[in-house]
Amino acid sequence: MPCPPPKSKLAFAALLLLEVSHALAFRASSTQLSMSTSSDIAVVGCGVLGTSLCRQLLGSADFSSRSVTGITKTTNRHESIKSTMSEAVPDCVDRFQLKTFDELSADSKFKDVVFCAPPSGFEDYPGAVKESMENVWSGASGGGSFVFTSSGGIYGEGNGDTVTETSPTASAESSPRTARLIGAEHNCIEGGGCAIRLAGLYTFERGAHNYWLDSGRDVQGRPDGIVNLLHYDDAASSCLAAIKAGPSVVSGMTFLISDGNPTTRKGICESAMKAKRYVEKSMPKFLGGEDGPLGKVYDGSASNAALNWKPQYESFDAFMSSNA
Repeated sequence: MPCPPPKSKLAFAALLLLEVSHALAFRASSTQLSMSTSSDIAVVGCGVLGTSLCRQLLGSADFSSRSVTGITKTTNRHESIKSTMSEAVPDCVDRFQLKTFDELSADSKFKDVVFCAPPSGFEDYPGAVKESMENVWSGASGGGSFVFTSSGGIYGEGNGDTVTETSPTASAESSPRTARLIGAEHNCIEGGGCAIRLAGLYTFERGAHNYWLDSGRDVQGRPDGIVNLLHYDDAASSCLAAIKAGPSVVSGMTFLISDGNPTTRKGICESAMKAKRYVEKSMPKFLGGEDGPLGKVYDGSASNAALNWKPQYESFDAFMSSNA
């Protein structure tokens, strides 16, 4: 019968077993926490577009198991945004939080990220997109998507021609705004994200129509100049569709989103004046002549099909008519 090991060896073995058990428990806990954290969704920029996206994500059955973090530069609008969520999706507010960039921890990573902050808030817009990809997104290896909301304005002025996702953009030298968009899109696509080029955004009291009719000022551009539009809620839902489609569909891709019913500057005013809010406004004077640029027609049918998306508001005229 072999001799039992010395007590010191038994104690050492027990201690080693205890440490291994603790290490395994910690690893399991850390893995669970990491998985939970990486499954979250971050929305960078919570203006009108970002707030609408947060609300839709929280209310969507497809994302009912996931939390949403809105990331802002300051806390100035936090209470207002929280109030909006409490009213719109009261049963989901426990899955929503707001943080500033400064409040994010160094290891805060999110499986899916939508960057919808406007260029006006950053000195280096392309750099801000790249920084969010590196420091906020868990990366392509995390199994999620990075979505950057760009603008159809990247195509520059047109003369009645139709543009698609693959049409050439204006040159970076054409304007500082175009240069920022081109740089931001490049950083996004190069890093494995996708860019969604959005048409002109509006709500009932926000957009070109509101400025033109309320200000009473003359409007630069010809009255028959083509304008492509998109409701803010539809812009947000296209971002949601991109996240739902996943990286196998959207990674490295560029999409073009509009309501598919282009109008004109004069048409915008005529449609808006059907609503009670604007019915007594006067048609502004348009300063552009027939020799001015006519504009472009967006054809985003390929994007709609790829993202399995369609707008809730089929046209600006239909939206305004519903508020008559």
